[in-house]
Amino acid sequence: MDFGGAADEGFSAVADVFARNFTDFGELGAAVTVYAGGRPVVDLWGGVADPRTGRPWERDTVVPVFSCTKGIVSICVHLLAQQGRLDLDAPVAAHWPEFARGGKDAITPRMVLTHRAGLPVLDRTLTFAEITEWTPVIRAVEEQEPLWTPGEAYEYHAHVFGFLLGELVRRITGLTPGAYFRTAVADELKLATWIGLPPEEVGRVARLAEAEGRPPMPGPETLIMRMVTMNGAIPFPGLEEPHGWNDPALLAAEIPGAGAVSSARGLAAVYAAAATGVAGRPRLLSAETLTGAVRERSAGVTWSGMDAGQRWGSGFLLDSAFRPMLGPRSFGNDGAGGQFAFGDDEHGVGFAYLANRMIGHGDARATRLVEALRDALRRH
Repeated sequence: MDFGGAADEGFSAVADVFARNFTDFGELGAAVTVYAGGRPVVDLWGGVADPRTGRPWERDTVVPVFSCTKGIVSICVHLLAQQGRLDLDAPVAAHWPEFARGGKDAITPRMVLTHRAGLPVLDRTLTFAEITEWTPVIRAVEEQEPLWTPGEAYEYHAHVFGFLLGELVRRITGLTPGAYFRTAVADELKLATWIGLPPEEVGRVARLAEAEGRPPMPGPETLIMRMVTMNGAIPFPGLEEPHGWNDPALLAAEIPGAGAVSSARGLAAVYAAAATGVAGRPRLLSAETLTGAVRERSAGVTWSGMDAGQRWGSGFLLDSAFRPMLGPRSFGNDGAGGQFAFGDDEHGVGFAYLANRMIGHGDARATRLVEALRDALRRH
């Protein structure tokens, strides 16, 4: 198979693993980008972006990244906190008074970032149209009562994470989270990364396909499915129209917990910009800010009794056996199809791996690439 792009001398092992992933895992199309010291040292792509037409994966191909979106939103929230515009440990209601209803007056942004706010799901059932309108979701968040005393347990907050923090961003900046991200980060760097895909970019989107043999999803009444589908309004892992993850109508919507679309280069650059700075610009997040972000806040058994081995800081997955990264300064997030991105200011790295053949959270494709990157950095 022919691959596009290149890897700098010293990072050829990453390129070798990327090629082997196509053989070992039946990749359709994929891309991996690594920034080191503020510049791309690995930028590779290959395979098929659309299996229906044979359209190849190109340098500017983008793909839905699912919960990698949470990392983008978290960087925006930490940026506002660093600027003194948001106190992560003060009540959300300081900026959003209506949020305090239903026993939520003591919930802080940090509790949301660490999945400890007691709001993993909404009781209200919303239509897809209501979700895309934004305000009905915000009213449902205001009405919701926590499932547990905020701060005393944790459970993945799925879509509520993005809408709740996104409304905080909107209250502070006057911009929805997707617009704020473009204004504060992406436009200046010309990143192919959006929360809410512009219509003119639809032609570059890779088409998702489920890998055969994926285990069946649990029933719609289960907590996990209520979380990831917002009570059935957003299909998961449904891909086709109407409103599946290959539907331009879904990709155009601003769904800030899971709805970003990005190229590998764009997503790696987001993390590199946060951790080291890129293109000669200063880093977005200071060492002090990241020290707070990578402190472990949630791990072990969740409120519902599960333990997948994840470790959470404030808004980010941390290095763990579940999702190996480079060390204690690594911060990232992964996506439902196997996508993964992270940054690390100790190693000066921004990393992103994206693919359109959906295997699942924590599959080995990205892990093998990170292992090769770790070895390359040791030898560099």
